[in-house]
Amino acid sequence: MSEPWRALPRSLAAELRKEQRTIAAEIIREIRQQVPEFSRPLSGKFGAGIQHGVETALAEFTDLIEGARHDNPERMRVYRALGRGELAEGRSLDALQAAYRLGARVAWRRYARIARRAGLGTELLVLLAEAIFAHIDELAAASVRGYARAQADEAGELGRARSQLLALLARGGGAADGAGGADGGHLKDLEAAAELADWPLPWNLCAVALAPDPPQGAATSRPGGPRRHALPEVVLAELDGPAPFLVVPEPSLQLRDPEVQALLAARGAVIGPTVPPEQAADSLRWARALRSAAVADTVPTPVVCDAHLSDLLLLADGPLVRLIAARRLQPLEGLTPKQRQRLAETLLAWLQTNRGSAPEVAARLGIHPQTARQRLHQVQRLFGPALADPDSRFELEIALRSQTPGSRTSRSRTSPP
Repeated sequence: MSEPWRALPRSLAAELRKEQRTIAAEIIREIRQQVPEFSRPLSGKFGAGIQHGVETALAEFTDLIEGARHDNPERMRVYRALGRGELAEGRSLDALQAAYRLGARVAWRRYARIARRAGLGTELLVLLAEAIFAHIDELAAASVRGYARAQADEAGELGRARSQLLALLARGGGAADGAGGADGGHLKDLEAAAELADWPLPWNLCAVALAPDPPQGAATSRPGGPRRHALPEVVLAELDGPAPFLVVPEPSLQLRDPEVQALLAARGAVIGPTVPPEQAADSLRWARALRSAAVADTVPTPVVCDAHLSDLLLLADGPLVRLIAARRLQPLEGLTPKQRQRLAETLLAWLQTNRGSAPEVAARLGIHPQTARQRLHQVQRLFGPALADPDSRFELEIALRSQTPGSRTSRSRTSPP
């Protein structure tokens, strides 16, 4: 029988109600004595909730015997609130469930005594027991729903707080030079946002720029298609937008997590420099800049900005770099494309070996020393006095690194630290 109280005589309700106050007091006393979590004084919101819950449960049971409506959605609000309260107290539902069971036993003991005095036979006493425990099961189920809803609400609030923290990290402090900013006000904002998000603010972190996730149904090179990665809780992630990224605290540790490494490999990651939290926006800006300059996104290992800071300088002002290249590499203009490429590679190798000898340049380029010597002679004839001037050599290297194939992007993919 789904509602066994309907089969009980309505007159029983009045008899039960006469002792309702003393029954409630006995239930609360037993709960405090036998459930350790509820042994403290019943004061404040906690005590009021328990007291109200017991009294309401007893009153409602007698109302049901008298024929009160059973489908009122508001009748379970008290018990859902008890479930939410247990989560707020930092407990599981075990203690509350134990209190429900204990309360049902005390209520049955007292109700059975009253029912016998009222002349109820054995069959109705069995039905009374069934009604009591059916009612308690309903109340306990409502508390479970309240607890679960509170967990969902808490997770939602935490998720929103973490999204706001991630946006603040990515936005930075709005420094005048356009960088992320390291002013004290921004750091205080981060500390406050991190506390709300239950995220320990680390000593250092890095941002990771990712490729957008392939659309649903798009071809993928990964067996079984794309999947979501169970990232460590401390790794903040925006994976679904047009410019997805991560913020990774303590990179030397977290970048070694297998799920993090799998995501980096799957999403063409570029790992920004390791910086203090208030410079997270700078790390992300640099990672995105280097990612936009990458030749391809199919190489399984990620780009690590820390190993390519000089390349980032070249990307900082493209028009200025092109102007320097046009001026400094003008002596190569009269050559064929193939000749220009060979001499540019040779000059760059000479500069990067600290004006090395022909054998050193040959070893760097993988050519015969005599070939390197002949090319160096051509370079000397074309560039002459500029090769003796430190500022000119510096500008020449900038120009060559920006234009020579393989000087930047083909060398920019390495494993994470």
